[in-house]
Amino acid sequence: MHQKLPKRLQQVLTFIHKWRYKHVTEAQFIYILAVIVGLLSGLGAVLLKNITHLIKALLKGRIIKEYYTSFYFIFPIVGIFFVILFIKYVVKKPIGHGIPSTLYAISKLKGIMSKHQIWASLISAPLTVGFGGSVGLEGPTVATGAALGSNFSQLFHLNQKKRTLLIGAATAGAMSAIFKAPIAAIVFAVEIFSLDLTLVSVIPLLLASVSAILTSYFFLGDEILLHFKVSEKFIIKDVLFYALLGVTSATTSIYFSKVYFGIASLFNRWKNPYIKLLIGGLSIGFMVYFIPPLFGEGYETINNILRGTISPILEHNIFNIDSSNTLIIVIFLIGLVTFKVIAMSLTFNAGGIGGVFAPTLFTGSVSGYIFAILINYTGLITHQLSPTNFAMVGMAGLMAGVLQAPLTAIFLIAEITGGYELFIPLMIVSALSFIITRNFIPHSIYTSELAKKGELITHDKDRHVIMMMNFNKLVETNFTSIKPDYSLGKMLRKAVTKSNRNIFPVVNDDNEFLGVVLLDDIRDIMFKKKMYRKLHVSHFMHATADIISYEMDNGDSVMKKFKDTGAWNLPVIKKGKYFGFISRSKMLTAYRNKLIEVSL
Repeated sequence: MHQKLPKRLQQVLTFIHKWRYKHVTEAQFIYILAVIVGLLSGLGAVLLKNITHLIKALLKGRIIKEYYTSFYFIFPIVGIFFVILFIKYVVKKPIGHGIPSTLYAISKLKGIMSKHQIWASLISAPLTVGFGGSVGLEGPTVATGAALGSNFSQLFHLNQKKRTLLIGAATAGAMSAIFKAPIAAIVFAVEIFSLDLTLVSVIPLLLASVSAILTSYFFLGDEILLHFKVSEKFIIKDVLFYALLGVTSATTSIYFSKVYFGIASLFNRWKNPYIKLLIGGLSIGFMVYFIPPLFGEGYETINNILRGTISPILEHNIFNIDSSNTLIIVIFLIGLVTFKVIAMSLTFNAGGIGGVFAPTLFTGSVSGYIFAILINYTGLITHQLSPTNFAMVGMAGLMAGVLQAPLTAIFLIAEITGGYELFIPLMIVSALSFIITRNFIPHSIYTSELAKKGELITHDKDRHVIMMMNFNKLVETNFTSIKPDYSLGKMLRKAVTKSNRNIFPVVNDDNEFLGVVLLDDIRDIMFKKKMYRKLHVSHFMHATADIISYEMDNGDSVMKKFKDTGAWNLPVIKKGKYFGFISRSKMLTAYRNKLIEVSL
């Protein structure tokens, strides 16, 4: 990597390496890098937020100030169009969506992320959100921090395990700076990236989280993203209703995920990005024009809900809602939840860059508020539920369900509220939402695509190591293939005498796999010359115990096939053609080597 750097910078790095080896241990050096990465992640969070606010301020400028809401229809499509042009002509590489792209880098690229991922989201995400795209900034902020952590680790030649740890530290720093919740940020990094929770890993996460939050305080002061103060304490009589909120949160989470995946599947049918932009952008604009609270991240709406002041949410739309009619308010708020998920999914699929964290908090707060005011409206209980408390706990329920991160949900809301008054309801709602949602949606939005391919990192170390193995390097292609019409003599001349392997794949003229012949199958007759013309390969070829699909299988499924069949070699089929073999012994050797690598 150093050869690509300017000579002066190479000299500086060489000096740092020499100083490092003389004066600090490896662990101390990781601590120093964690602090630096935390500071930079915090700075990235500040930049993303300020650039987004700048774009919004420019759009609300003097020229169109009076007609600002009239432009809601066109803003989203313009912003996403700028993003598409920016990616095509400036970045010239895919940016990817924050956390999923980071998870992919960890699981399949050994934690190596491209340099463009450091700065690309700093422009594309504010363009998307600033112009009204209904997504959040948390994912892009994490991606920026993670890319910083990855490139720092590459710069200083850290191994894969330490590179992953530094990415986790950067992620913790990014989340800490956004929400000013350092403990929840650490929990998020551990829970989402399946990091080993040991003293060695916790200290860098802690240092990065603290340094990032200090950066945020330095530039933004005491300003916080979510404004909430517990005014009504938890009472034991509300336990049943919090349990019911857990069930409704799971239902909303399932709806959220199904809509997200469904719209993504629909848009995948179109290959032209401008068709996606036109359909998605106009649809978002239409929704935002008629329901302005869907514009952008939605934190203004969330904070109004948490304060219990919903009048600003009901204003500035065509429905002229009567703020004294509870049922009309409930219907409007249900519409907010319904269309926020649709608007978010359309923003992503139209070409926008952003995250799902803010939409998750949006739908959680609104659905929790709806639940409380409906119960109060029915008069089923003698006392009144606290709509703001239920809104706050509802956010945890959606995080636990949609993101499948129940611990993050509990600790984030606990830190935001500044205490543990709501800790019991947070645990009840998060646990129920997670358990129920997991039965219907096995993987979160972050991990779904990786899980389908068997590339998802988990806390199961064996599966983690197997998944991280390089599948390409396991395939052996130095087998001599034969045709079914070969005579025994021709097989001996063309294959057996020229190969040092005892397995011979049988293929047709199109190189499609038909079966195998083992040396043991012909050992008794291979020296009987009178049989050379009488017998053909088709007489003694046979099927294998199983077949490995290059496109469909992964390390985990291949290991299971070896275990189930007891075979020592299995053929690999690529695009319907014979490609090679994988041996059990080579796979076990690769597993041992990878286990040593990730354990250092």
